[in-house]
Amino acid sequence: MNFEVLSTPGHLISLAARGFARLSEARLKPLGFGVGCLPVLVALQDGRAQTQRELARFARIEQPSMAQMLARMERDGLIRRTPDPSDGRSSRIALTSVATTRIPDACEALMEGNREALSGFSDEEAARFVALLSRVIANLDRIAGAEG
Repeated sequence: MNFEVLSTPGHLISLAARGFARLSEARLKPLGFGVGCLPVLVALQDGRAQTQRELARFARIEQPSMAQMLARMERDGLIRRTPDPSDGRSSRIALTSVATTRIPDACEALMEGNREALSGFSDEEAARFVALLSRVIANLDRIAGAEG
């Protein structure tokens, strides 16, 4: 096997993502959140999505996976569903006061983890790193769209 593959951007990004996920899970667990529910929390808090379909699109996951996540979040008292007045087959999803109260602490825990992971980086280096990662993600989305 060619060991150069272990130093490719794809492999290194994957390692970093798993490291961030482990760190985030450990810090979010005491607050009752999992790292997977972050896009849902953000979308609901910012009003970007209110239905399961919108949330799945925002989080970039399939609807069945979103349905399972929402069921867990509802069980844990983080979201509530109400009938959609314009579509009887659909529900509107909103954060509970429990989730809303915990979100600031969760955001701070995640930001602290990011600061720790980027220790030794200047502000300029950190901003450049984020910009480069954003370009990689855009390229991957474009490729997936062309192949999908």
